[in-house]
Amino acid sequence: MKFANVALGAVLAVAATAAQADVVRHPIPNSTFPIAQAVTVTGNATTVYVSGQVPPVANKDADPSSPQAYGDTKAQTVGVLTRIKGILEGQGLGMGDVVKMQVFLVHNASAPMDFKAFMEGYTQFFGGSQPNLPARSVVGVAALANPGFLVEIEVVAVKDAK
Repeated sequence: MKFANVALGAVLAVAATAAQADVVRHPIPNSTFPIAQAVTVTGNATTVYVSGQVPPVANKDADPSSPQAYGDTKAQTVGVLTRIKGILEGQGLGMGDVVKMQVFLVHNASAPMDFKAFMEGYTQFFGGSQPNLPARSVVGVAALANPGFLVEIEVVAVKDAK
């Protein structure tokens, strides 16, 4: 009977270990660009999908349908990522748990895409002191829901069991 209990305990221990989430971030070879080439999530993980977030109002005196109400691309990026950070913290996660990011930047005749300014805001949250880089894509769009929005970002986060 003791052998059966020991065997059962060993099986349960292996099963518990196998059920833990494992998040592996694969860097871009020979690159310092602050995104992962891919992210692999295995095991039993909790995944959180954060809907697209838009920037908060930065200037209440400006027309709420103008970019002046929300700031330039860098300011909007920081505002959006700060919102996402708060949402993740409310779920017990952090920016280091983001495994996938989809970014929508306005790119039209009156507002050409400012990727450089986006990266200036993005790198305040990813790379440097926060080394867990997400897989990411950036898409230029003609417009977002409000004519003042230049940036919208959605993320997927997974709690790393390590």
